[in-house]
Amino acid sequence: MSGAGQAEASAASLTGSRSAAYDWQPNGCLSAHGRGLQALADPSRRLLLDSLNERNGQTLRELCARLDMARQSVSKHLAVLEAANLVTTVRRGREKLHYLNAAPINEIAERWITRYEQDRVHALADLKEHWRTPPWTSPRSSTRRTSRPPPSGSGRP
Repeated sequence: MSGAGQAEASAASLTGSRSAAYDWQPNGCLSAHGRGLQALADPSRRLLLDSLNERNGQTLRELCARLDMARQSVSKHLAVLEAANLVTTVRRGREKLHYLNAAPINEIAERWITRYEQDRVHALADLKEHWRTPPWTSPRSSTRRTSRPPPSGSGRP
């Protein structure tokens, strides 16, 4: 099986779908953004991240208390989150503490959400500017006036 085929089969086994669309690199591996999106796709993993967002530095036992799952299942979800660099761990004696790493989530937001929101924000700014511009001025030049001055009772400055 080729590299891309192996990566697709790997995604299918993790997501249950062969049509999962992630960021595939030319070598057939998932990019960091793809691994992050894949990790965020599961609701249980999002609950784990929510729990770490509320209180960082939790042990596996503390994280298991929030979810109705076996300890082994939570461990597997944490391993996927660690592979996506969304969770980091620190050993303190016999305990392994889990911490949220928000940087990859911010990168995903920058890449996938902000890009699409920019057009909306620019459209709203243009609309705001359109409504701020007095009707007696030209939309191209705010210093050019038409031959008629505005009515005195218009309420505009």
